[in-house]
Amino acid sequence: MKTELALYQALVSINVPEPKVIAVIEALESDMTTLLATKADLAQVASDMKHQVTELKANMKHQAAELKADMSKLETQLTLRLGTLMVATVGVFAAVMKLIQ
Repeated sequence: MKTELALYQALVSINVPEPKVIAVIEALESDMTTLLATKADLAQVASDMKHQVTELKANMKHQAAELKADMSKLETQLTLRLGTLMVATVGVFAAVMKLIQ
C-alpha cells in the first residue's frame, strides 16, 4: 500500500492526469500480484526442489547399486574368459613343443 500511495503522490506532483495515475497504479498492482513470486511461492518451490533432490539421490543410489552388480558380473565373465584363453594358450604351446621334439 505504501508503494501505491508514494507512486500516486509522485505522479500527481508532476501533473499527471488523475485517470492516468490510477491506470498506472492499477497496472502496477496487477503486475505485482500476478507476475512476482510471493514468499509462499518461493517456499513451495524450495520444498519441491528438496523433494526432487531426495528422489534424485535415491535414484542415483539405486543406479549405482545396479552398476556395481553389472561390473561384478562382467568381472567374473572376464576372469573366466582370461582363464580359458590361458588354458588354450598353454595347450597350443604344449602341442607346438611336442611337434618340435
